[in-house]
Amino acid sequence: MRSVEIVAALFVEGIEFRQVAGPSTRIDITGAFFSTAVDRYPAQLQPHLVVLVRSPAGSDGDATLETVFVRESGEEVGRNRQQFFVEPGRFGYRLVRGELDFPGPGTIEARCTILESGSSVTVPLTALPAP
Repeated sequence: MRSVEIVAALFVEGIEFRQVAGPSTRIDITGAFFSTAVDRYPAQLQPHLVVLVRSPAGSDGDATLETVFVRESGEEVGRNRQQFFVEPGRFGYRLVRGELDFPGPGTIEARCTILESGSSVTVPLTALPAP
């Protein structure tokens, strides 16, 4: 049986949904980013990660999204696991809010995996020194 898959994942400032003719849904994503300037360190960032998923027709639609936040050194600095359901043949999304500590400039990767299917994507977030 086919399982839920990750379509894409991004750190975003905002996400909204709207209906259009069809009926069809549009996803308005604003402020997608992979880096951000930080005024001073140490700093804690709380970015919103949106993970878009699809449930193929013929699947049961049940899935578990695990997001592991990992520093460049390989150190795990956070983990989120959430079970969810997406109607078979449809798309859905999950929001993950990280609380990420940056002792100085650097990158933390959000490693997102659907446990049942192994579908995965990695999204980096780099904290830069302010100009």
